[in-house]
Amino acid sequence: MTSPNNLTIEKTLCLIKPDAVSAGKIVEIITILKNDGFHIEKMKMMKMNNDIAQKFYYVHKNKNFFEGLIRFMTSNQIVAMILERENAIYRLRSLVGNTDSKIAAKGTIRNLYGTDERKNAIHASDSYESAKHEIKVIFDN
Repeated sequence: MTSPNNLTIEKTLCLIKPDAVSAGKIVEIITILKNDGFHIEKMKMMKMNNDIAQKFYYVHKNKNFFEGLIRFMTSNQIVAMILERENAIYRLRSLVGNTDSKIAAKGTIRNLYGTDERKNAIHASDSYESAKHEIKVIFDN
């Protein structure tokens, strides 16, 4: 799909992680996304089980933080959204900020609501391929 100015409308996946859900930051984060021009195509609240988390984070399987990441992501509810807008993948990654909340740029979602590298409030797909895979894992279950 293209917009009136011929830019491609992209889809990307966004997860509000267990730490931000527990802290009651769902509305604040969605407000930031909407104010930045994102359209929510689909949204659901869910609790990731171990199988879904392992499929979702398969690219990190052999990394030392994998088991801790799986435990964290299955610890509480998340909010999953398919977001749309022009240049959605790049724009969302810019809006969420650095993976490590301690060094994320001022005003980014991770700077505002995250606490560290794992408890960083939000996930954003990093590429078209990742978005496609992640949407399938989360919304086809």
